[in-house]
Amino acid sequence: MRVVQVTRFGDPDVLVPSEAPEPVAGPGQVVVDVVASGVLFVETQIRRGQLGEYFDVTPPYVPGGAVAGTVLSAGPDVPAGWIGRRVVADTGAAYVERALVAVDALIEIPAELDPRQAMALFPDGITALKLMDGAGIRPGEWVLITASAGGMGILLIQLAREAGARVVGAARGEAKLKLTRDFGAEAAVDYTHADWAEQVRAVTDDQGADLVFDGVGGQVGADAFGVTADGGRFSAHGAPSGGFAPIDPAEADRRGVTVRGIADVQLAPDEAKVLAERAVAAAAEGRITPFLGPSFPLEKAADAHAAIEARTVIGKVLLTR
Repeated sequence: MRVVQVTRFGDPDVLVPSEAPEPVAGPGQVVVDVVASGVLFVETQIRRGQLGEYFDVTPPYVPGGAVAGTVLSAGPDVPAGWIGRRVVADTGAAYVERALVAVDALIEIPAELDPRQAMALFPDGITALKLMDGAGIRPGEWVLITASAGGMGILLIQLAREAGARVVGAARGEAKLKLTRDFGAEAAVDYTHADWAEQVRAVTDDQGADLVFDGVGGQVGADAFGVTADGGRFSAHGAPSGGFAPIDPAEADRRGVTVRGIADVQLAPDEAKVLAERAVAAAAEGRITPFLGPSFPLEKAADAHAAIEARTVIGKVLLTR
């Protein structure tokens, strides 16, 4: 079967299509015929050899996390009823035609969802729900979401609005700002403009944001922390800029700002599966809608990585079969 491997750390061209043996389901396992797998910005950073303190990965390796598709075969102790079902699951190696998956990891895709929509919830829907669970949003609060037009940003906008919040989104470029507004943000600002934080203050009547979900990090994250209201909450969950927002603990204490970081969304498998099931159910009920960006064939994984790094794509990027 076809797979894509990272042959060494480096630019997108280190993603090389190759052949691998067909997977065979053993006890407690199934083989999934993959329809789609997601591509995350963090996968481009890992491919470059960054974030080694968080991800212990050595080439050659098959990237990716979750897959969506149809169960082709099952191990000897797995109920035969799984065969033919549409499922989504985390595998730890998703750039493949067919994936070997533990049956305990499977989540059946409801009839209301396309497999690509279900795939777009991994891991964004899981993380978004975890962030929301810890945020304690109160109706009428101002919530600032950076990277608001990304896969998770779009979900956070919808969940915050459902909780009664007023949302300001921060993104790059007019197309992403429009998408931010289309999904329910009351205002959208371009964080490439020097005065973007001042724009947030103006929108919030100079009080700042009661809650910040920072998916960018770096200077953007630092600026977002600066515009967090005294007594507010700041959550840093993303670092596509190359590093998490530098936060001075003494300043946070002085201003009474509660700071949460990436450690707060590190999940045990059981908790991640429960959150994934909630995300899939919420999408099937129409409470949240993932926004699908461009799809690339599996063998064009390098093009998908290049597009993500160039910041030219909007929404969830998928590899399709």
